[in-house]
Amino acid sequence: MTSAPQESLASQAPPVPDILSPAFAADPYGAYRIMREHHPLIRHDATNSYVVSRYEDVERVFKDRAGEFTTDNYDWQIEPVHGRTILQLSGREHAVRRALVAPAFRGTDLQEKFLPVIERNARALIDTFRHTGEADLVDAFATRFPVLVIADMLGLDKADHDRFHGWYTSVIAFLGNLAGDPEVAAAGERTRQEFAAYMIPIIQERRKAPGDDLLSALCAAEVDGVRMSDEDIKAFCSLLLAAGGETTDKAIASIFAHLLTHPEQLAAVREDRSLIDRAFAETLRLTPPVHMIMRQSATDVELGGGRVPAGSTVTCLIGSANRDAARYRDPDRFDLFRTDLTSTTAFSAAADHLAFALGRHFCVGALLARAEVRTGVNMLLDAMPDVRLADGFTPSEQGVFTRGPASLPVRFTPVPGA
Repeated sequence: MTSAPQESLASQAPPVPDILSPAFAADPYGAYRIMREHHPLIRHDATNSYVVSRYEDVERVFKDRAGEFTTDNYDWQIEPVHGRTILQLSGREHAVRRALVAPAFRGTDLQEKFLPVIERNARALIDTFRHTGEADLVDAFATRFPVLVIADMLGLDKADHDRFHGWYTSVIAFLGNLAGDPEVAAAGERTRQEFAAYMIPIIQERRKAPGDDLLSALCAAEVDGVRMSDEDIKAFCSLLLAAGGETTDKAIASIFAHLLTHPEQLAAVREDRSLIDRAFAETLRLTPPVHMIMRQSATDVELGGGRVPAGSTVTCLIGSANRDAARYRDPDRFDLFRTDLTSTTAFSAAADHLAFALGRHFCVGALLARAEVRTGVNMLLDAMPDVRLADGFTPSEQGVFTRGPASLPVRFTPVPGA
């Protein structure tokens, strides 16, 4: 493992952090600072990749205005667990597939068809603990809410929640298997087979007898004479469950972790719920659910002060780039009122944080995530107006590839008559 650029200065700098080390897993943010300041391009042998950590470099890779980077890395990184997905496509093929799936995640469909689904699932979960005066917001709400919403949107049986959760947990473990654990890899590949055995018959049945759900819409969608195959739809549903479950799960937990440890900002959000978007955007910047996304270099590229050969995997450290002092003032502080982050564009391809990536592969589910977070946080605050952390508890994050609070026990006075 070496710092690729400026080798003559490396001996004067702190050692190159190892993204697979226990110290990094415990606290990546100090390592990120060392990378940005001293080792902006690292050749990481264990993951066979080049690691970039500065905002300008990660932004450049994601936007890819010069056609220097591809998503060909997903052929080995995600296809074994999802099948071939929209993330691997480019050019017109990508544009058509995105046009087939995007309408469900924006505009009228999102507001009229799926917002009631989001509200119904949030209410049902909160009703299980609103009278108790205590809850672990991770276990009781965050890990369940987005998966139930997606299953409901697709018209799947929500009684299979535990199976969905197990599948997406296995997929995320596969994606984050940077050390190449063979058991994790095998479990991820089993998940692909199990999910296909579950989904393909449902897709075929929905083609014969469509309903008013997202899965039926995907079966019927057509753009320029192109329709999605059973395998296309299965792969997209697999991706949706994993990406939409894991990320929104961790975002909701992280928002509350930040607000509960910044009481004055919690009070502001409780008083003015329009600030939820700001709190979400700042959470995505400071503690993004996904800390790293890979791309592949299409040509030899000068990046981070060094050279990345063609065909190399480039590991983009979102968790580092979003804390770059060259881009954000006081970057390690949670401040939903900061003026160098634009909440009105935070959920679009014009975002000035990197948690949803950027460019043509900007997260198609960003507006769905915002709708889930707005609804969930609003309802939770209504049910728990004096919510506070359990005595003696300090929130902490876990994870490397994805990261968020593993537990968030809170106490509150139940609202009379709720």
